[in-house]
Amino acid sequence: MSEPATAAMEPCAGPEPEFHRRREIGAASARSLLLTVLGEFALPAGRPVWTSAFLRALALVGVEEKSSRQALARSATEGWLESERHGRRTSWRLTPAGRRLLSQGAERIYGFGVPVATWDRRWLVALASVPENNRRLRHLLRTRLAWNGLGNLSPGVWVSPHPECQARVREVLAQAGVAETATIFVGELGDTGEARRVAGQAWDLAAIELAYENFLTEARVLRPAGPEETLAAQLRLVQEWRRFPFLDPSLPPELLPSGWSGTRAAALFRDRHAAWKPIADGCWRDVTQDLISKC
Repeated sequence: MSEPATAAMEPCAGPEPEFHRRREIGAASARSLLLTVLGEFALPAGRPVWTSAFLRALALVGVEEKSSRQALARSATEGWLESERHGRRTSWRLTPAGRRLLSQGAERIYGFGVPVATWDRRWLVALASVPENNRRLRHLLRTRLAWNGLGNLSPGVWVSPHPECQARVREVLAQAGVAETATIFVGELGDTGEARRVAGQAWDLAAIELAYENFLTEARVLRPAGPEETLAAQLRLVQEWRRFPFLDPSLPPELLPSGWSGTRAAALFRDRHAAWKPIADGCWRDVTQDLISKC
């Protein structure tokens, strides 16, 4: 689900269910939606898929054929998919690297939102920075530390109330080439008031909560009426939910504002995903049945 991969890393007449339908579906969005299709349907099924099946599924969420084909080609170039010709037709299968990417994304995405266990009040602190002139590594460091739930307290200072992620943080520091100069330690930080202040400084909790509120508003109006609409709604639901493991560091309740909307959003995601999954899976099987019967 990278951008870490999705599930990274959860086809009937009628109006199209919409999550930000007003947004233009460009090349980057087409690729992201393809990853959602792969993680939600192709990965669990474990079978090759015709190009036409991908085109049909992605069309349901507003992706044009040209963009879908470009997304498939790019995913193959990056080593996530491999193609096989069958006369004039082409099927696609996940590579071992693609399966790993999507399996890791699925674990992160579908496991996200579970209430944090009792917090022992310990913080992980990483002191790490990259020279200003090395933008690529600076971006790598920032995005991967954020993906692993760390907040930027001040320049070069990253914090997390989850010291158990220390091994993953060390991997990120090694990937960014700063492991030898970085410092990591674990310790307590003052009282609850100070801990809340640090959380508010390291993460933009108001922006995260607004994103959750938007998710709740748009998910609640989705009312798919039929297999294709349900498949489209499921893709939109997962596509929007995929970004929250990156945005939300899963802070302990003690550090969150009262009435945190993330709790309601996670419950709604799980309920809708579970309710729609049997119909969406059945629709996907119908779309891909032609390939299954011939391979």
